[in-house]
Amino acid sequence: MNHASEWSNDIDTREPLDIDPFDDLPEIGEMDLAERQALRRVAGLSTELQDVTEVEYRQLRLERVVLVGVWTSGTAVDAENSLLELKLLAETAGSEVLEGVIQRRQKPDTATYIGSGKAQELADIVSATGADTVVCDGELSPGQLRQLEEVVKVKVIDRTMLILDIFAQHAKSREGKAQVELAQLNYLLPRLRGWGGNLSRQVGGRAAGGVGMGGRGPGETKIELDRRRIRERMAKLRRQITEMTTARETKRARRLEREVPAVAIAGYTNAGKSSLLNRLTSAGVLVEDALFATLDPTVRRAHTPEGRLFTLADTVGFVRHLPHQLVEAFRSTLEEIGDADLILHVVDGSHPDPESQLAAVREVVADIEGARDIPEIVVINKADVADPVVLAQLTAREKHTVVVSARTGAGIGELMALIERELPRFDQEVRLLVPYQRGDLISRAHKEGEVLGLEHTGDGTILHARVLPSLFAELERTAKPVETV
Repeated sequence: MNHASEWSNDIDTREPLDIDPFDDLPEIGEMDLAERQALRRVAGLSTELQDVTEVEYRQLRLERVVLVGVWTSGTAVDAENSLLELKLLAETAGSEVLEGVIQRRQKPDTATYIGSGKAQELADIVSATGADTVVCDGELSPGQLRQLEEVVKVKVIDRTMLILDIFAQHAKSREGKAQVELAQLNYLLPRLRGWGGNLSRQVGGRAAGGVGMGGRGPGETKIELDRRRIRERMAKLRRQITEMTTARETKRARRLEREVPAVAIAGYTNAGKSSLLNRLTSAGVLVEDALFATLDPTVRRAHTPEGRLFTLADTVGFVRHLPHQLVEAFRSTLEEIGDADLILHVVDGSHPDPESQLAAVREVVADIEGARDIPEIVVINKADVADPVVLAQLTAREKHTVVVSARTGAGIGELMALIERELPRFDQEVRLLVPYQRGDLISRAHKEGEVLGLEHTGDGTILHARVLPSLFAELERTAKPVETV
């Protein structure tokens, strides 16, 4: 009994309170709304070390960054692909990606790009990961950059600044460096900021905090001095680029005088343009699995299977939302596309979204004077690692396509045959008797035209060839028609 009484005292015999433990949980609709408005983490964006020996180097050299994007249109896959491309850009610039998040909004917030609440969440992510830089997937206004930096307490850069930094690292030639510096200064000019009253020189009297007479500055603030110097430097760079453009135009005019057909290779960055140029001409151009590895244009001679001479020009790669400052600065380089007779549009067949690459390149090419009406061959590269279904879809959707692999050489013969058919015909077919003392004309026919046949006679060489108008005019003055011999 004693034990029973002890048990009865331990048992709570009071009536249970009318409380549902699930009352505080949100409704299903509220949960869906919170999920839609939350920052979405994108898996697989952290930079993984390939070698243990990289650890010390990365700690000393690489910036630790967090990526953030605003998803305004399209599908979630499109938004994640855009952030994956931003990851590649950040790694190309020399940084270690720690985290990537996306905010779903109708349009970017005018103050902090992702909104004040999500900016505070981003600050918590930055603090937790130990990042020292935030990279935004878009072009931010000066006000957005400043206010977002005030919340996250680390450096904030946008997509445009990141691409300009990559261009600055990879520019090698004098013209390329000048073009990149001009684009950087053009971007920096409206984003100069003053840091308090220490930059002000327009003070005096009581307004000078008691300094009085003699405390007035030269009348121009430090930020105004910086802006003026930037404008002077931009004007000097434009003059230098104009002078360097003259040399490029001279070379181009020389090719036009010889009436050699020109083919321009255009395409998305890292699509394999330089690899294709090396495969077609043995140009020896730098090939690297990185974005914007080569910036300086390269022009090389090539011959079709029938022996026709033409030039191949490798141009700078494009990317989604290519900064307009770069398009303006590299206008002289992009003119190689506008002056071409045929465009080889190279696309990466192994990319998750090759259609968007095609659209991004065509958007920029359409702004180049004279490029809209130039015939185009879509070259689907990296066939050795691409999905056959994707290749079939691209081939069915695009006209004048050819599937190749610049690495293995597959499809190169078919590409050269297609170039042969699409190149304009400047030449004329001749059958003339060339005197032996004018062997230089036979040599020019081999170099500049297409020799169909040679027959040596007692009076000279019977030349049967297709030649350009300039050589045709000289042959008419020197050689004799075969029929009159």
